[in-house]
Amino acid sequence: MVKKMKKHWFLFEELVKRDFKKKYTRTVLGMVWSLLSPLLQLLVMSLVFTQFFGRNTPHYTIYLFCGNLLLGYFKESTKGGMNALVQNASIFTKVNIPKYMFLLSKNVSALINFGLTLIIFFLFVLADGLLPTWKYIFLLYPIACLIVFNIGTGLVLSAMNVFFRDIAYLYDIFVMLLTYVSAIFYRIDGYSEQVQMIFHVNPIFCYIKYFRLIVIDNVIPSPTLHGLCLFYALVMTLVGAWTYKHYNQKFLYYV
Repeated sequence: MVKKMKKHWFLFEELVKRDFKKKYTRTVLGMVWSLLSPLLQLLVMSLVFTQFFGRNTPHYTIYLFCGNLLLGYFKESTKGGMNALVQNASIFTKVNIPKYMFLLSKNVSALINFGLTLIIFFLFVLADGLLPTWKYIFLLYPIACLIVFNIGTGLVLSAMNVFFRDIAYLYDIFVMLLTYVSAIFYRIDGYSEQVQMIFHVNPIFCYIKYFRLIVIDNVIPSPTLHGLCLFYALVMTLVGAWTYKHYNQKFLYYV
């Protein structure tokens, strides 16, 4: 894989540039939307949910921002990855290049947007009176796990979307459901321990919880949470890699 990436590195760079520029084509604000969009979402959610869920939650704005930040990155990365093969069929049906390059370019583009939003997030953290500590270095761990998890999810979705175009519509419903079960705007403290354990079946919740523990509570997460974050990332990547390897030769007949 590394050798193939080196061989086609120029093409990969051009794909990343294309995907990033394409997102803001014919927009007045351009890249500013990378920062403005999550901030507007945060503003709306703050206005709607603060009175219902945020009265007894310290640093509720940051609590919301953590959830929006990671869920937003997951959605952009996986939705882009899902369409990677279908949108680039005209290229790989004519040129023999690794098909996963199209998916990786979508992920890099989403990662750039995530990095820009992350800068704004830290500014909000400072404005809310939460001073950064040495423990912030641990934030690299859930970010790395989420990157790997997103790639694995994208591999599966992009393959499924080639054979079943209904996946795009079903995935929108799934993402909406994921928003409500990831504790974006509410806390799970009021539930029983058994119910709280069920939340950890959701990988996105685990990554969000890790972020909140470091930033808001200034606590290093437990080894169990570390293990779950890594487990979900590795399992999803293995499933995605197997899916691509198994169906690689069939993609050409369905796009």
